[in-house]
Order: sequence, then structure tokens, then C-alpha cells
Amino acid sequence: MTTKPFRRTVLAAGAALAVVAGMAVPGSAHHSTAMFEWGSESTLEQMTVERWVWTNPHTFIYARDSRDRRWSFEGMTPNTLSRFGWNRRSLAPGEVITVGYYPLRDGRRGGFNVRVIKEDGTELVQLPRSQ
Repeated sequence: MTTKPFRRTVLAAGAALAVVAGMAVPGSAHHSTAMFEWGSESTLEQMTVERWVWTNPHTFIYARDSRDRRWSFEGMTPNTLSRFGWNRRSLAPGEVITVGYYPLRDGRRGGFNVRVIKEDGTELVQLPRSQ
């Protein structure tokens, strides 16, 4: 009589709840580094920092070259970078730097930041060279 429709409603509600609960679990997937020419470091000098973004899951340096073209460099997480001496004040807008980076494969202006050399010679490294 009323037990079958009630049972179906309870099952449907339980299934919907399971789907919603499954969506709430953070995924462990992460994008690959296939978009970069990994291991093929290029260098850009006289880059003016426009913005330094210290945020998870990746940091970003936005900078302009001598022709006023904007570049974007992805970096490691703040947690990882802090182990190598970086912090949220490592770079400031207007600062002139040299950037070592792995270029984007598609030719856009940007890549994965490997190192930054400041005007005073200080080198900030994201990927330490293997010994």
C-alpha cells in the first residue's frame, strides 16, 4: 500500500544524498606540467613585476617586458616556496627582475617560474638544481 512509494522515496533521497556527499569530497587530481617545456629553461631579463600572487594552489608572477608586453609565470605552492626562502613579500610591484622559466608549449608569453634574480643579485629558486 503506502510502503512501496515511501520506500522508493527514501531510496531516492538516500541516493541523492550520497551523490551530493561524494561531490563534497575534495579531489586529488591535479593538472600536469605537460603545458610547459619542462627542463628547457629560458631567461628573460629586465622584467618589471606587475603583481606577485601568493596563493594556493599556485603562486603567480605577472610582469612586463621592455616592450610593455605582459607575461605570466606559474609557480609552486606557498608552502613549498616558503621552504626555499620565498614569502608573500619576496617580490613587489615595480621591482625589476630576471626570470628563469620553462616556457609554455603553445607559445603564449609565460611559463613555469624556475628562478628569479633580483637587481641586488639575490636569487630566489623554486626548483633547486640537482646536485
